[in-house]
Amino acid sequence: MDTLDKSDRDVLSAQDAAVLEDVVWRKLDRWVLPMCTALYLISFFDRSNIGNARVAGMQTALNISNYQYTVALTLTYIPYIAMELPSNLILKRVGPNLMLPAMVTLWGIVATMQGLVTSYTGLLLCRFFLGFAEGGLFPGLVLYLSFFYPRERLQIRITAFFASASLTGAFSGLLAAAIMDMDGIGGKPGWAWIFILEGLFTFVFGIFSFFVLPQSPETARFLSPEERRYVVSKLKSSRSISDDDRKDAFSWVEVLRAIRSPQVLMLCVVVFFEPGTLLFGLAFFEPTIVAGLGYTGNKAQLMSVPPFVLAFVASMISAIVSDRYGCRGLMVIFFAIWCIIGFSMFYATTSEHVQYASLFFSVTGAYASAPAAITWIANNSAPHIRRASSVAFAFVASNSGGILATWLLGSLSPAPKYTSATITFIVMSVGLVVVPSLNLFYLSRENRAKAETRLSMAKHDEPEHLGDRSAWFVYAL
Repeated sequence: MDTLDKSDRDVLSAQDAAVLEDVVWRKLDRWVLPMCTALYLISFFDRSNIGNARVAGMQTALNISNYQYTVALTLTYIPYIAMELPSNLILKRVGPNLMLPAMVTLWGIVATMQGLVTSYTGLLLCRFFLGFAEGGLFPGLVLYLSFFYPRERLQIRITAFFASASLTGAFSGLLAAAIMDMDGIGGKPGWAWIFILEGLFTFVFGIFSFFVLPQSPETARFLSPEERRYVVSKLKSSRSISDDDRKDAFSWVEVLRAIRSPQVLMLCVVVFFEPGTLLFGLAFFEPTIVAGLGYTGNKAQLMSVPPFVLAFVASMISAIVSDRYGCRGLMVIFFAIWCIIGFSMFYATTSEHVQYASLFFSVTGAYASAPAAITWIANNSAPHIRRASSVAFAFVASNSGGILATWLLGSLSPAPKYTSATITFIVMSVGLVVVPSLNLFYLSRENRAKAETRLSMAKHDEPEHLGDRSAWFVYAL
């Protein structure tokens, strides 16, 4: 996965490069990565805490049916999906240091308003504007991290903030259990305080992030001029950014090339399955599933926590292995097998204890495979507009899967067995083995063809603007 053009690195002595290599990534990990992790953590809190509010009595208080609850979840995804491509295309021009904090601040206001609603109509309005404000965040964060980290260092960083989603599942249950004790304070029920407190925190953090989030390596105040040049040279040599900024200018041709790329199309199918349908289904409904296994109230909230803790640990381990050995596809396939085991256990048994145990497999498989699939897309698209479009298209597919998940678990597949949903999840988990295997075969064949081209052609003889189709761009496997 590493560079084939090492001219930039040769400028530095080996000793200087070794020192910078040790320093710059630790600095970025201290300044950039924690902010991305925090932003995604609170976004998942504010999008999925409706599941905790439902267990805490929101559905009864607002007098809404299961069908209406599913409609409310679906409504979140419509503007969410609509915003993903345009926001990614303008992210670099507007400046991620302005655009990402603005998103967070706006949806923090909307998330807080959910705790003030007294009708189903009010809930629908809040969910719509929550999706509108938050839609560009996840694809924007993936794209933003690719501005700072070379391809071979990207998955562990994406996993670090994506795994925060599994921590959300853990802490959301713990936090909801604690907040429910505020029931009646200020005349508000416990479920309303879940929205209000978490939304207010999001708003405050959004304001804070305006002052902390750097725009790019070239403008990062915590890097010295030499460190900035080193990061940029590493990004260029790994094909994370173009040698010439003009190649990164907006072009509809690059948008079309992204959607026509076979690896992008195959991975759009993958992310429709996971994280789209499988992960979002578990994120929204895992507390409800646990409640259907005989646990109630605070006990249900607390019992929803352990599967997410295991998912977090497994996600971090898989990312370290994937970055170390460059095996994105194998990580997706390996944890897809966990999903198959988990959903099959849930389907095949009537024992509530075994069904609860199955969540450790399905939740872990879903959360640990998703970062590898997302990183795989970002790794194998260039130049900037093609990569921005590829990431956005992938998240459109992912959130389309989220819509399917809300209906499968919300009303089409009755609790507590969720038979139709579980069968669908098993089929999709099998697809998560088949489609990544096909993508691995395709990318391996392309890399062999590129290696042969490099033997018969000098780099300066190759046409410009090929991006990831260049023979000197080696696909990550």
